[in-house]
Amino acid sequence: KGITPKIIDESAHPIYLKTIPKKIKYHVGNLKKTWILESDIIVISPGISSNKPILKQAKKLGINVISDIELFSREVTVPIIAITGTNGKSTVATIVKKIAKRAGYNVSLCGNIGYPVLDTLEKKFNLHVIEISSFQLEHTFCLKPKIAVILNITHDHINRYPNGFKEYKKIKLSIYKQAEICINNNFNILDIPIKTSKQWISFGSIKSDYYILHHKNNTFLCNKGKKIINTNQMLLYGQHNYQNILAVLAIADSMTFPRSHTMDIIRTFSGLPHRLQIINTHKGICCINDSKSTNVSSVKAALTCLRSKGTIWLLLGGDKKNANFHVLKKYLKNMKVRIYCFGKDGIYLSKIYSKKSIYTPTLKQAVSLISKKVVSGDTVLLSPGCSSLDQFPNFEERGNQFIQFVRDLI
Repeated sequence: KGITPKIIDESAHPIYLKTIPKKIKYHVGNLKKTWILESDIIVISPGISSNKPILKQAKKLGINVISDIELFSREVTVPIIAITGTNGKSTVATIVKKIAKRAGYNVSLCGNIGYPVLDTLEKKFNLHVIEISSFQLEHTFCLKPKIAVILNITHDHINRYPNGFKEYKKIKLSIYKQAEICINNNFNILDIPIKTSKQWISFGSIKSDYYILHHKNNTFLCNKGKKIINTNQMLLYGQHNYQNILAVLAIADSMTFPRSHTMDIIRTFSGLPHRLQIINTHKGICCINDSKSTNVSSVKAALTCLRSKGTIWLLLGGDKKNANFHVLKKYLKNMKVRIYCFGKDGIYLSKIYSKKSIYTPTLKQAVSLISKKVVSGDTVLLSPGCSSLDQFPNFEERGNQFIQFVRDLI
């Protein structure tokens, strides 16, 4: 576009510094005020809070502060399926992408997963499936998706928002503003927005367009009175995954993807790495990597769908982001569980579950202690419920290290 940007990184030693073209000026270590205040437009990383005083000052001066999603939205010319939610975004977006590809689309999976959105603009895609976080939605205004989906809204990232959950929810709901088709979760009552004259499709509760039916020891996913699939035919299991698949069905049908393609993918999809990923069943010990669990709701989902006859060795910890972990007490009360709390908020978490928990500074130390006590029939579950950034670059690295610890020790 003929614009030469300047780059600022708060890190003193960004790992990709050497890849920046020589003609591009950059500043590292802090937010350079003079550059920010003389800008025409600021594109901020999702990791940068818009509540930083210097960015607030820039806004008051009329400087346009936007996200990469917003910049993408101003340029994109093909249909968009936009998916957000506290949990399940990556799973739903990945399945929808696979169905679209099977249906003949040249489809991108981008945003908070897959390609960065701006990388897709010069490629010949005719459909975008975008996973969007609340951080990315904060400065997105021109997004006009063909389909917008909110999978669920639960308490997360409350430390990011001065007005707490109310502000977090408002940002999530903004995905519907300019959407052609809006898909909402009736099961999670926090998600139900004030409906406009747009086309609305619901999933979740028994009164929704897409819902779960329990009948004679079988569980079916249904649409308007018709059974679509018995969950026994799927590799995914657990109530949270059934909700995710309802959302997938609503999206696929709204796009008029052939139902046969949709069902082929749903039956064979086995999940993503770091999401309830079974990594070891040696000597009757089941080890599960659920490192993507970065909030309390995802821990509840993991505990709810476990099929363990022995002791559950739960690994919990990291940066809790001001979340309320007391709500897990009722889930853990009647379980045969031992909790190993680690990381930045490990001591705090261990005090909540004082009768069943042990504190260790690191994940590796926790796995080492568990390895000396675990027996056949037990389950070792990494479902931290916290951000990984206190001790790991990201949740993937946390999960990968856990896998290695398990292979070394268990």
